[in-house]
Amino acid sequence: MPDGEHRDLAVRWLKASYIAGAVADGVVGILMLIPYWVAEEEFRFSMGVGASLMFGWTALLLWAYQEPEERKGILLLTIFPVIPGLVATQVWALAADQVSVQRGLPPMMGSLALALLMGFSYWKASAVGDRDAG
Repeated sequence: MPDGEHRDLAVRWLKASYIAGAVADGVVGILMLIPYWVAEEEFRFSMGVGASLMFGWTALLLWAYQEPEERKGILLLTIFPVIPGLVATQVWALAADQVSVQRGLPPMMGSLALALLMGFSYWKASAVGDRDAG
């Protein structure tokens, strides 16, 4: 495969990662604001703060989408510390019986899948960049 095709493929992986992350964060942000999810008064403030951060990260990923290669470092910041922090919170909620396994496991698996996608995309883009530099 010619180098131009490698670069195009790497950019497509990066863009797919940014869009997947933005969609996931945007959906979670919306869910955090739906009254069903924030029915208990004492959690509304925390859920509002969390939703704001989700929407901020959605915007950051969409910003990175505009210059995918130059902003690929955003993926590393998403892979660590953001996703492990979300997964750790999910594990804690499961261990503390705050959520059921049926409700807690899917977001955790989605977070891990997103981390794998982003890690692969970053690696692929870095490999193309290293090839161009060498």
